[in-house]
Amino acid sequence: MNEIILLKEGEIALKGLNKRNFEEAFIRNLRHRMKDCGEFEYRRDQSMIYCTPVGDADMDAAVLAASRTFGAAAICRAGITEKDVYKIAEDVCVYCAKELDRARTFKVACKRSDKHFPYKSPELSAEVGGRVLEKFPHLIVDLKEPDLTVHIEIRDINAYIHTGNRPAAGGIPVGTSGRGMLLLSGGIDSPVAGYMMAKRGVDISCIHFAAPPYTSDRARLKVERLCERLTPYTGDNAFYCVPFTKLQEALRDHCPEEYFTIIMRRMMIKIAQKIAKKNGMQCLITGESVGQVASQTMGAIVCTDAACEMPMFRPCIGMDKTEIIEVSRRIDTFDISIEPYEDCCTVFTPKHPKTRPELSAVLEAEAAYDFDTLVDEAVEGTEVKVIKRE
Repeated sequence: MNEIILLKEGEIALKGLNKRNFEEAFIRNLRHRMKDCGEFEYRRDQSMIYCTPVGDADMDAAVLAASRTFGAAAICRAGITEKDVYKIAEDVCVYCAKELDRARTFKVACKRSDKHFPYKSPELSAEVGGRVLEKFPHLIVDLKEPDLTVHIEIRDINAYIHTGNRPAAGGIPVGTSGRGMLLLSGGIDSPVAGYMMAKRGVDISCIHFAAPPYTSDRARLKVERLCERLTPYTGDNAFYCVPFTKLQEALRDHCPEEYFTIIMRRMMIKIAQKIAKKNGMQCLITGESVGQVASQTMGAIVCTDAACEMPMFRPCIGMDKTEIIEVSRRIDTFDISIEPYEDCCTVFTPKHPKTRPELSAVLEAEAAYDFDTLVDEAVEGTEVKVIKRE
């Protein structure tokens, strides 16, 4: 029996005159994410995306890839059958045989999008349910809390059989909301921030600050692996690695210790936005959460924002650590994030950082040395590579 992947639009279905643009972007992303799973034909109709395999296809891998592609609220793998009540009943008993064997109670739920189909939904459910009971006499009908629900959808061309939708990635297609630069530190928060902005349609690139010999090659490789773990959701992305050692040593030698972390963050922002602007990106993204550490107090965030000339998004800003960890586990970045490799944010950490800094004092401390030249050198020395999907 031939199968199909059905993706049910969520937020896209609510779009107005530009709904078609979102659907086309979603299908483009699906083509890219599912290209290694086989050849598929893609069709959209009635807020549904139909992904039909052409020839042999790895349906398990295709369903996984599609379920991680932002743009659909629900997904199911379904059997394709004719719009004939007897053929539908026969194919339900074949396609759902394993699930029906294991179940004790069941019901049949029908959705008739094609109103020309001669059977109404309750009539079709009763007819198919009767045939199922003949083939699987151990079953009992339970319309309230069945072990198994067999779904039948009568649509424009075919009828489809499945045993229920599962949640898909949701959100809107990556690339429909512009491009952004994610400051990827190697911790728990920043990969979650990247995932959350990609879910809102932002095409993500990543930037990381390396400070050898204070940070190791393993620390950089850890961040590249985090970047790779994001690719099932973000697609392939550019990874920028900034040489930060000279600037960090200058900060240590020429800045008051209590302002070190804040000024370091400001330098990172200046570098990131220069590279972002150069590459056509419209925003920066960080994993900051208010009050989590000294550099993320309200005063520190004000001082950091003053160094930025483009929008800076912080999707984790109101989340507590437990909530962030929950998302990181779901997107499979947590185990990498907690590996014990130092990042440059933990190098030369002051004993008593300023938690309520005044911007005027930060600017005065920053003006004591020509950091702009070092910022430009760091930008010029930045390496870039494309991180491909896992």
